Amino acid sequence: MMKTVLLTIASEKKNKMDEFLRQLRNDHRQFDQGKLEDHLGREPMKLFSQWLQDAVEKPVSEPNAMSISTLGADDFPQSRVVYLKELLEEGLVFYTNYNSDKGKALIAHPKAHALFFWPDLERQISVFGVVEKVPEQMSDDYFASRPRGSQLGAWASHQSDRLESRDELEERIEELIERFPEKVPRPPHWGGFLLRPVKIEFWQGRPSRLHDRIVFEKTNDSWTLYRKNP
Repeated sequence: MMKTVLLTIASEKKNKMDEFLRQLRNDHRQFDQGKLEDHLGREPMKLFSQWLQDAVEKPVSEPNAMSISTLGADDFPQSRVVYLKELLEEGLVFYTNYNSDKGKALIAHPKAHALFFWPDLERQISVFGVVEKVPEQMSDDYFASRPRGSQLGAWASHQSDRLESRDELEERIEELIERFPEKVPRPPHWGGFLLRPVKIEFWQGRPSRLHDRIVFEKTNDSWTLYRKNP
């Protein structure tokens, strides 16, 4: 009897999942939030800044969230979501633990891909670039602006290493509270990376899936602009 009940429940769950997938397959909504013109100039960072501002003003949830993809020592690509903290003429700045899987991958193979996705605006920005550490003073200044809890967390977390228990992590925090009763210095293993773009693609959803895809590709010190098929 129990086996029959379990089989019935499993069958009902499968039917619900099949229906959910069917709805996704049949979602043919139109994209109608905007378009990309051909005359965009030769400075992609200006367009990047404008799109980011649009996302902030929409407002989009966490507009500065981006997926960073790296190549690990095992030759597998790995992606994770981090926050863009500064947008400079030179590129994109984010902060992390240099000893983490992400940090080690970027130091060993200093190339990365960043992806921003703003579904409410039907927009994506895809950034390919080379990576370097930012100056230590820049990391110091940003670290000093973080909340005390986040500062202590940067010391406590051996990011990406195995953790035996949550208690172990919380014990480290208690020890660090005593170690740094006032100012918390920046850990030497924590700091910023600058992603210098060599190619940036702006994607704008359009009706009938005939999306706009405009690419800026850097050659020497100048940008070449071209369209891609959707």
